[in-house]
Amino acid sequence: MKAEVAIIGGTGIGHRLEALGGRSVHVPTPYGLLRGRILQIGGKATLLIQRHSIGHKVPPHAVNYRAFAWGARALGVRACFATAAVGGLRTDWPGGSIVVCDDFVDLTYRNLTLFEDGVQHIDFSHPLALGEVLTKAATAKGVEIIANGVYVGGNGPRYETPREVQWLSTIGDVVGMTSSSEAIAFGEAGIPYGLVCVVTNPGAGLSANKLTHEEVVEVMEDRGRTVVEILQEAVALV
Repeated sequence: MKAEVAIIGGTGIGHRLEALGGRSVHVPTPYGLLRGRILQIGGKATLLIQRHSIGHKVPPHAVNYRAFAWGARALGVRACFATAAVGGLRTDWPGGSIVVCDDFVDLTYRNLTLFEDGVQHIDFSHPLALGEVLTKAATAKGVEIIANGVYVGGNGPRYETPREVQWLSTIGDVVGMTSSSEAIAFGEAGIPYGLVCVVTNPGAGLSANKLTHEEVVEVMEDRGRTVVEILQEAVALV
């Protein structure tokens, strides 16, 4: 079985991808098994992956990013689009904002690589290369987005402290726990990667409210259908 494009759904999106149906696929890799589904979207065989597994069971630091990338390459995937629920580092980007990122800063310290047994230095001059495709897809669907965002990746699963948010806001626009690792794995696998984020809450210290996962899920449920429409249009365009 082969696939041309991959979509990775994070919080609030994974179950929506599951609802699209498709045929189950299991791909052995040196890092474990990639589980997903393949169906036709926009005339292309598309691999759908739930980042946190069914039921949102896998925490950010335990996601098998390398199996995703290796397995996608084995299936013939040539482009990957992904979603992320993120905290906002800017007070002028309210909750519910949809942001297409074109760069990232990785502060996870996971030291994730596909090249454990040899010296390989991969160019990351265009780390989120499919941002333009996602922006065009949003425009085609009539969805207002913020382009050219910078994603900061933290290890999680805890949220950031107010002083961390203050510092991170000097180097990025949104903060999450998954997508920088994922982009590294796919970049090393030679698969262009695009990231669309939904700001679910302001970072710690930017609001008087306590941060909760329930708030994240609520915002993603509200914006999830729109994000999936953007992803489907992007698959047709790539």
